[in-house]
Amino acid sequence: MTVESVKREAHTAPEVRGTTELREPPLAGGGVPALGHGWQLARDPLAFMSRLRDHGEVVRLKLGPKTVYAVTTPALTGALALSPHYIIAGPLWESLEGLLGREGVATANGPLHRRQRRTIQPAFRLDAIPAYGPIMEEEAHALTERWKPGETIDCTSEAFRVAVRVAARCLLRGDYMDERAERLCAALATVFRGMYQRMVVPLGPLYRLPLPANRKFNRALADLHLVVDEIVAERRASGQRPDDLLTALLEAKDDNGDPIGEQEIHDQVVAILTPGSETIASTIMTLLQVLADHPEHADRVCAEVESVTGGRPVAFEDVRKLGHTNNVVVESMRLRPAVWILTRRAVTETELGGYRIPAGADLVYSPYAIQRDPRSYARNQEFEPDRWLPERVKEVPKYAMRPFSVGNRKCPSDHFSMAMLTLITAALAAAFRFEQVAGSNDSTRVGITLRPHRLLLRATPR
Repeated sequence: MTVESVKREAHTAPEVRGTTELREPPLAGGGVPALGHGWQLARDPLAFMSRLRDHGEVVRLKLGPKTVYAVTTPALTGALALSPHYIIAGPLWESLEGLLGREGVATANGPLHRRQRRTIQPAFRLDAIPAYGPIMEEEAHALTERWKPGETIDCTSEAFRVAVRVAARCLLRGDYMDERAERLCAALATVFRGMYQRMVVPLGPLYRLPLPANRKFNRALADLHLVVDEIVAERRASGQRPDDLLTALLEAKDDNGDPIGEQEIHDQVVAILTPGSETIASTIMTLLQVLADHPEHADRVCAEVESVTGGRPVAFEDVRKLGHTNNVVVESMRLRPAVWILTRRAVTETELGGYRIPAGADLVYSPYAIQRDPRSYARNQEFEPDRWLPERVKEVPKYAMRPFSVGNRKCPSDHFSMAMLTLITAALAAAFRFEQVAGSNDSTRVGITLRPHRLLLRATPR
């Protein structure tokens, strides 16, 4: 099963109707003066977003003085993602601009976004991904060789290390990333949590005061940008032009045929290393937690790997044959998606689900809430990889499972990421049994992404 196999229902983008027929979405309860619903998003965001569907398919929220429209159903989130009437913008992207800038593929819109997609897409074509296989294999097996029996594994640092190293070695041809992976790990934890706070509690001027939390945030953000500047500067100084994504960026032309600017190169490398590393590392942490908490599925993964490989180390070429392993990855992403909240902005007055959406309105939706909705999933809170078997996947509504998004904002690295995650899961489950140890805290840490607070495991060789 792949996440693209989910049943295609007869849902389409809502037909635009006359404005006199359109309704105003209901206002969610529980708002407070000045902060609106921001305090609920800050206090218990996952529960708050999961409850909104009970109030309607589209619901109004107040974030400070701003009205935001929450979209709560799979069909309407699909329509939102595919419609040309909405662009990448809103509270999430505004909070991320300090990290991602305005000239990278993650935040650009219109012609600039289309040109940037053309530049980076060749690196993620299906026929390009096997070339990354040996690197993914090396990094996956390096984990199994580095982890000693009985020692405590800090899954946060280990997951970031492998995520950054794979991205750097595959896409930036960098062999210098161990120390930088540690810097990225520490800085991203601070930056993504701070950006989430700035999104849900938009107190603009207060975040510029020289308070300890603000200073810590600014130091972490500066170090992230410094890491990227170091990578680009070292490549330029080397004079080398390997066939990788960084070379493609350094040689890219704008619509006038001139080299793209330094800021765009910087922002594109940021988009490769930081959000990608954060989301992949978060997913690896979740997968490690799953292997510890569901030993029956870890054993099934191990048995599947042995049946495919005959006892040799698992290889990239085996990934397509590892059906249950793939389903474990997909089910882990369903229950704890790294990207749990997304926003869009209406570029014109339009209609969604029979509700009027004003021009300039910001919209928000939660893949976490969509993917745990009992209306879409039987036993919605249970970890059940077999729900993705071919004979059962038809039960899942369209757009109820789209961890890489859809349309022109679909993540270009979806196949790259799935291959990497499946290979790492297979290698680890075949080598070890895992259990949590004293001091581990596997509760969900909510920021721009989701991951365990501090997952500590002990590995026992099989």
